[in-house]
Amino acid sequence: MTATGEKPLPPADVELGESEVRVRPSDSVPGRVVFWAGVAVSLVHLYFNTLGTFSELWTSAIHFGTFGFLCALLFPLAHSRTPVGQRTVLAIDICLGVLALACVAYLIYNEEALFARGVRFLPADWIFSIVGIALAIEFTRRTTGWIIPLLILVSLSYVVWWGKYVSGVFHFPGLSVETVLFRVFYGADGMFGTIARISSTYVFMFILFGAFLVRSGAGDFIINLARCVAGRFVGGPGLVAVLGSGLMGSISGSAVANTVGTGVITIPLMRRAGFNPRFAAGVEASASTATCTGSSRIIRTTPTRASSLRNTMRPPSIPTLPRVSPALRCPARRRLVRCLVRHPTPRHARPRRRPAATPC
Repeated sequence: MTATGEKPLPPADVELGESEVRVRPSDSVPGRVVFWAGVAVSLVHLYFNTLGTFSELWTSAIHFGTFGFLCALLFPLAHSRTPVGQRTVLAIDICLGVLALACVAYLIYNEEALFARGVRFLPADWIFSIVGIALAIEFTRRTTGWIIPLLILVSLSYVVWWGKYVSGVFHFPGLSVETVLFRVFYGADGMFGTIARISSTYVFMFILFGAFLVRSGAGDFIINLARCVAGRFVGGPGLVAVLGSGLMGSISGSAVANTVGTGVITIPLMRRAGFNPRFAAGVEASASTATCTGSSRIIRTTPTRASSLRNTMRPPSIPTLPRVSPALRCPARRRLVRCLVRHPTPRHARPRRRPAATPC
């Protein structure tokens, strides 16, 4: 804090965002390289998602390598106030970005050779797979903090080392280091598996679409229209986010793509209306996930299944009762209705008591 009570400005070589993540400025040399590299990456992804015939492993690997290079240049390894320190950090970041691209090139070049020799790792396989995993953890730390990298390390060490020392349901006999590296680096459930494929297709295309929407001015038009429609209601931007997520989720069917596609517009809308940034992100994520889950369930329900569900549904006030003897029918019905139904039994459903027989 200065003498006037204002916060000091950050250094000229570093910009601080709301999450305190340090980013290199866009007017610097690395910023310009990131800009033109981002344009090239966008064109490459457009080719992958339209005309490309590469395998999913290659596409996901190129997706990781290119964005790893951009992350290394955009998010510095450490903060330094001296010019010498800044140049040193920049040199290290360039080396890490080139290593990410080298790992992708090695995977593409040596994939067939690895399977031809029976999935036996050579020293080069060990080096590049370990370097690739380490780079993924490091780039995650730069962009999100320490929580997710620590969870990754705990999970990997559990599979390799300390899982066999845990008793009970969490006991795991363990896997060899070579098997873990193969599954993480080459497997369908690893770094370049289903999640990476979704990121390189749906997520990236929706992010690119949202960027064009915002830069073209259509985003401001949608925000103004939403304010006119729901601005008079309490929580209007939140309602607009839920409605927009529902409409988008009925088309995409993917919670991740729905969050990215609609969140580009709805999250800034909620923030401009005064919502907390984390709360706005939580509203968008929950709305996108819930609407996609509901739409997928509706799509999977066939008419025959729906009709059978309607036929088997009964009002909660008249539950299905087991057969009992005539002598116990009325008391049993009353007891079961009171146990199964929280509210009292309707008056018309109560059995009538027979009057006592008059002796002759």
